[in-house]
Amino acid sequence: MHAPATAELPVAVIGAGPVGLAAAAHLIGRGLEPLVLEAGPSAATAVRQWSHVRLFSTWGEVVDPVAEKLLAPTGWSRPDPAAYPSGGDWAASYLQPLADVLGERVRYGATVTGVSRTGRDRVVDADRAAQPFTVHLTTADGREERVLARAVIDASGTWATPSPAGGDGLPALGERAAADRVAYRVPDVKDPAVRARYAGKRTAVIGSGASAFTALACLADLARAEDGAGTKAVWVLRRGISGSTFGGGSADQLPARGALGLAAKAAVEDGYAEAVTGFRTQAVERDGDGRLVPAGEDGRRLEPVDEVIVLTGFRPDLSFLSEVRLNLDERLQAPVELAPLIDPNVHSCGTVYPHGHRELSHPETGIYLVGMKSYGRAPTFLAMTGYEQVRSVAAALAGDLESADRVELTLPETGVCGGAGLFDAPEAAEGGDRTGGGCCAPAPQLVRLGASAPAATPAEAADRAPAGGCCGA
Repeated sequence: MHAPATAELPVAVIGAGPVGLAAAAHLIGRGLEPLVLEAGPSAATAVRQWSHVRLFSTWGEVVDPVAEKLLAPTGWSRPDPAAYPSGGDWAASYLQPLADVLGERVRYGATVTGVSRTGRDRVVDADRAAQPFTVHLTTADGREERVLARAVIDASGTWATPSPAGGDGLPALGERAAADRVAYRVPDVKDPAVRARYAGKRTAVIGSGASAFTALACLADLARAEDGAGTKAVWVLRRGISGSTFGGGSADQLPARGALGLAAKAAVEDGYAEAVTGFRTQAVERDGDGRLVPAGEDGRRLEPVDEVIVLTGFRPDLSFLSEVRLNLDERLQAPVELAPLIDPNVHSCGTVYPHGHRELSHPETGIYLVGMKSYGRAPTFLAMTGYEQVRSVAAALAGDLESADRVELTLPETGVCGGAGLFDAPEAAEGGDRTGGGCCAPAPQLVRLGASAPAATPAEAADRAPAGGCCGA
């Protein structure tokens, strides 16, 4: 197919989440036609699955300015910029209205199964760049289709591919067999069925990021509401507890993000959770009563638990991109130019300087991984970062490289940026510290919870966390 015909094709956007819909808005603003392919039945399908979780970013930080302009003629007005939306608020009050404005440019029930160049597998060089992309998809009723596109923006995220409990990145032995008692999401304890699952139970929470903080806070709230009643969390960390374990705290420029760490710390210090450090899960066994016994690579076996919540991060689904030429970092599975900026082996800063089409480019011209997917296995992604990414990518696809190369965003910092040493380092559990001081704060020291500085009380943590965590303000 010749270039003029290719230039008339739409840009395929995979995923109708926050960044995918923002990409469509920016493409329209550049005079390019988007075709958004969403596997779910509505916009923001993934966001709706954590609708009970409140964001640590405000409305002013999670609405894309170009998308807002697209919504303005409908009479839409942004909610209070200083308020913290839940996932459900974000989906219902912004993302679905934006998708509705896009209209037939968004196709629901369209699961992308493959991306390639028309008539070219990944081996063939001849006339490759002149061919349009071919995107294979399966519809909700099982039909197979393909659509042609001038470019592809993959904003499908990582929500559908959570990482397992196993310390080696693979499911722990017995993890799959224990699926009836293992979850990979922050529980919505306001849901009666979910509440019954965890109330009065002993639950292991595996992970050390914001999701784990949120789960610990929710289980602590449940224990308080049940007046104890046997509700207990066991916090399983692969590393030790240090001054940076709970994030930036009051130094975080996103106050609600800092407050999540304070709430997790309060859960431990108030006795609603106990921490197990330096524990890499090797197996999940069952005892005689059917309860689960996490077993570590060092031979330790934890006391039996009723439930396990695995919150060890997410990873990108690259299966449908096997026929395009991507240049991904061998560790993070993120674009190689972006990976050094976000690699937790190097630093643990919560942000990276704004970046765009150049850092997101691949040997296959015209395809971009954006949003959470662009971070591969790295954490700490912010919606604002994704909006800046797609602004730059849309400008580049429109041929405006001057705008595409310009930085139009300033990101907040965590306030605490440790180095590599405490990231999954076994020495941390025994007092080692290999961080070298990090980039923004003194080298974190191992701390004993409840030792010198008093922890924030639940009320104090709530005062500092207008977002309210997962259980509401």
